[in-house]
Amino acid sequence: MYPEARIDEFLTALASSAPEPGGGAAAALAGAAAAALVSMVANLTIGKEKFAAFQDDMQATLARAEALRAELMTAIDRDAEAFRSVMAAYRLPREGPDQRAARKQALGAALKEAAKIPAGVVSLCAEVATLSQLALEKGNPQVLSDAAVAAVLADAGAQSAALNVRINLTGIGDASFTDEMWTEVQSRLEAIRMTRDEVLSAAYERLG
Repeated sequence: MYPEARIDEFLTALASSAPEPGGGAAAALAGAAAAALVSMVANLTIGKEKFAAFQDDMQATLARAEALRAELMTAIDRDAEAFRSVMAAYRLPREGPDQRAARKQALGAALKEAAKIPAGVVSLCAEVATLSQLALEKGNPQVLSDAAVAAVLADAGAQSAALNVRINLTGIGDASFTDEMWTEVQSRLEAIRMTRDEVLSAAYERLG
């Protein structure tokens, strides 16, 4: 639904009082934009004789960046769907012990799924950040700033998605699930931050 919307329509929906789309969808969109910029750098490198040595690398980068962009665009709708499931679980009746137990189980399952989707966005953004570094190093230098912007957006998307992971984890009540997922997310965030910093440093150095 949302990936097919015009940009102004999506942003209007995002700005409204409607419960979704929200931050998770915005996080996925940031990651998708980062992947698109990586693809742009690759497309402006492929087929140019002066970059012949990097053609295979750029072809592979383009293919993976486009796959990541598609996955991140899909995550926009998946995030909204997961939110609707959480809201449906919250609305379940809880008048007696059996209903309360059923509601608790349904809510826990919905929150776990709602946490998995932005955690997946963090993982996808980590890949995009890695590709942005390759695009900077081997891509057309005329668009090196675009490769750097991809790294910044990948970091922003990951950080934003991580916040959505955390808010969903708080209501699950399953310490083993929560601790494992959050540790993995934190590890990926640190790796993305390091890549972003390296890309930015290299980009500014080359820009003079």
